[in-house]
Amino acid sequence: MKILPRQLCLLPLLAAIGLAHAGIEINGTRVVYPAGKSEVSVSMVNNDKDARLVQAWVDTGDASVRPETTKAPFVITPPLSRVNPGKGQTLRLIFTKAQVPQDRETVFWLNVLEIPPKPKAAQGEESNYLQFAVRSRLKIFYRPSGLPGSPDEAVKAIHWRLLAKGNGYAVECDNPSAYNVSFSNVNLKGAPRDERVSKGGMCPAKGKETFAVMGGPEGSGGKVVFTSINDYGGFDNHEADFSR
Repeated sequence: MKILPRQLCLLPLLAAIGLAHAGIEINGTRVVYPAGKSEVSVSMVNNDKDARLVQAWVDTGDASVRPETTKAPFVITPPLSRVNPGKGQTLRLIFTKAQVPQDRETVFWLNVLEIPPKPKAAQGEESNYLQFAVRSRLKIFYRPSGLPGSPDEAVKAIHWRLLAKGNGYAVECDNPSAYNVSFSNVNLKGAPRDERVSKGGMCPAKGKETFAVMGGPEGSGGKVVFTSINDYGGFDNHEADFSR
């Protein structure tokens, strides 16, 4: 079975389940785009022994949107490039001055799709092959000028509330700040960790989000524990009171 290049952008992210090998390493796990900047750069390097074809585009949150139909207000150069083994490539993101909210951050997504070369068939073997593409998606935080507070203060401003959910519990975050706050995990203090629980997500600026948690209020001391992700991709541990 042969998968043609035009079909590759429809493939899911496969690196996490071991069916494909990601050769492209992106410098950073998120992109902060301050308003007023003419452009922001994202660098990457090819750590594989073979060249990679890299396609990049931005979407507004729908991962199924194709590069040619995206409505995100960004131009990326180069949108398509060949990255040789051991070499790097820099993507330039340029905001198109579209109308976006000015009282809070807006989240977009940077997609980096790497397409490996056609496998070489041994002499006498058939040339049929199964080819996988690997797509990485990184959040882009477009940050208007003059927002009150700071990302660090936003983490502390979040209000948490415990909710009954089915036979268990969930916690709701209420973020009154102008900054989006990302988490790598959220749980009740003292509760066991479990693979069935969502490991993270985001509390949107001036919005709410709900996270399933293990355990219950007994033994938690009325506390929720969580790990936030800062502008530099670092992890910061916190605990906070929750209401009911």
